[in-house]
Amino acid sequence: MNAETITSRQNPLMTHLRKLASSRSYRKKSGEYLCDGTKLLAEALKWGAEVKTAVFSEGVDIPPLPDGVRAVRVSEELMRAVSPMETPQGALFTVALPEVQLPETLSGKHYLVLDGVQDPGNVGTILRTALGFGLKNIAIIRPAVDSDDPRVVRASMGAAFSLNVRHFDSFDQYRAQYPLRRLFPFMLTGAVPLDEAVQKVDGPFSLVFGNEASGLPDAFAQMGVSTLIPHSHQIDSLNLAIAAGIGMYAFTRR
Repeated sequence: MNAETITSRQNPLMTHLRKLASSRSYRKKSGEYLCDGTKLLAEALKWGAEVKTAVFSEGVDIPPLPDGVRAVRVSEELMRAVSPMETPQGALFTVALPEVQLPETLSGKHYLVLDGVQDPGNVGTILRTALGFGLKNIAIIRPAVDSDDPRVVRASMGAAFSLNVRHFDSFDQYRAQYPLRRLFPFMLTGAVPLDEAVQKVDGPFSLVFGNEASGLPDAFAQMGVSTLIPHSHQIDSLNLAIAAGIGMYAFTRR
């Protein structure tokens, strides 16, 4: 495939990529987000993501791209300069931001809610795990890392392209829009052990997980069934991504 060559860091496209990597508001304004890696590009093409531009380091094979995708070749040095990753994987590409609305139909009845989660690696891992357990509808409550942050997309290993993810400014906003779901907030002070909580499912549900450091606010104990994952007293808590994986497995295997 023919590709144009760019050599300058001041090229408008290079500036555009750096802004996509660093600014949530710029991603929203431009309608695109940035992804890194040849394997991730293959996943994006596999799942029909709307790839807009693909940039490749020298020596990296350019795969067949859909018509209309802008293909660009840059030096390894320039790739390192514009990539948001410490170890670029040979390709950067932009994808159009999808217009996502979580479905109200029963086919999308179960939701995963992440309230105030800040770590991109945790969110990406949770998104991949959610896809593995068939939970495809995700709500992210701000302040939180965006699902279109390049580090999140990379950590999801392509799962982000297959999920319905929507961001909300508050949990109240999410709850007002999707009220017909029983809430299962996961808390260190949860009143109901996980095995018992699963038995209380009687329809559409939302599994709710909070911030890595502080968890969910105390007010969540009065919402739905506050759920506890029992563990030994030798640790104070489980890693968030691990806890979310345990919770999703338990609720989807029933």
